[in-house]
Amino acid sequence: MIEPFTVLSSRTVVLPVDNIDTDQIIPARFLTTTQRDGLGRHLFADWRRDAANRPREDFVLNRPGAEGARILVAGRNFGCGSSREHAPWALLDYGFRAVISTEIADIFRSNALRNGLLPVVIDADSHAWLLAHPGAEIGIDLRDCTVRMAAGREAGFEVEPFARHCLLNGIDPLGWLLSQVPAIQAYEDRAACRA
Repeated sequence: MIEPFTVLSSRTVVLPVDNIDTDQIIPARFLTTTQRDGLGRHLFADWRRDAANRPREDFVLNRPGAEGARILVAGRNFGCGSSREHAPWALLDYGFRAVISTEIADIFRSNALRNGLLPVVIDADSHAWLLAHPGAEIGIDLRDCTVRMAAGREAGFEVEPFARHCLLNGIDPLGWLLSQVPAIQAYEDRAACRA
């Protein structure tokens, strides 16, 4: 069971880097677990910490304004590279619930949606506004697929209908399938009677 996603209001964290791949999101050396808990501390590990494992003061997640933010605004082509479910797990464990960009890699998008992280693709003008206003308070409404920004600015986005249904209801695809067991059983019972 995941937390239902209807409306998310939060400050943004802006990471204006294009082509952030999954190895940058969660380096391969941290993929030795199938547990989601604790992966957030390794999110962007090579960018957050130096060779001596000290926090880099200039990295956005190490700044006080990033704490508690639930929306990451990233550059174009976020989540490219290898397929690893650990990438959305790390983002979720850190506290993010949504990633906004002008382009999100397909495999990352699929993994994110299955795990309760909302990948949001918006138009270039709205994205440019978000990049220019780090820390802005915005709202993401999954019910009508709209990002709401300051001064009445809005941007629409699309989400595959089944994934949207699962996020709105706080279930993953397996949870949805399990909710269908009574209907499946009734069908099987009817089919058995006809045989």
